[in-house]
Amino acid sequence: MGSLFLIRHSATDASAAGRSLGQGSDPPLSNAGVALAEQLAAAVAAELAELPYDELRLVASTALRCRQTAARIGSALDRPDAAMEVEPGLLEIDYGQWEGLTPEECSLRDPAIRAAWEQDPYLTRCPGGESGAEVAARAFAVLAPIEEWLASERARCAIVVAHNHVNRLRLCALMGWPMADYRRRVVQDPGGYSIVTFGAGMPVLRRLNSSAGAPLA
Repeated sequence: MGSLFLIRHSATDASAAGRSLGQGSDPPLSNAGVALAEQLAAAVAAELAELPYDELRLVASTALRCRQTAARIGSALDRPDAAMEVEPGLLEIDYGQWEGLTPEECSLRDPAIRAAWEQDPYLTRCPGGESGAEVAARAFAVLAPIEEWLASERARCAIVVAHNHVNRLRLCALMGWPMADYRRRVVQDPGGYSIVTFGAGMPVLRRLNSSAGAPLA
């Protein structure tokens, strides 16, 4: 079975402060985020050393924080076939008027909409931004062909560096969980990675939000 590494980018100052970081700005990794990305790269390299694969793809969102994270993974792998593919469809949710706000500030600004969004972020749109369903429509159009590529050949791996909402939505869909629950069912920490394998049957979840510092055996 082919293996998908679904990774959330490493830390930024905004993520460390708990502020909504979508498409309204494009900050780099923080100093702590750079160090975490190096740990992540080592963890992914260790995981890949245990997997049989001949072909490898490295895919990232166009956001700088994702490209910086993916670049460190690519350097750690030292494979000429791991040239980075950049996909705008993998961008984080557009928070619209909630960009840069904390959850508490969002609730104060738009109490009714925020309550509805907390209950069902899949169908509820951020004010002036996107719903989870809209994110899924564009992101799944990128991820599904990658997963088909993985399923068609055992000795393949794909590393995808994307965002909090993108990854949680895809994992929820692959596991067959209610999409309205994607924020409740799945956690994605900065620098965390999940591994899903694809073959003839159902996708198999091998890791979920593993720590970048200590890959599981």
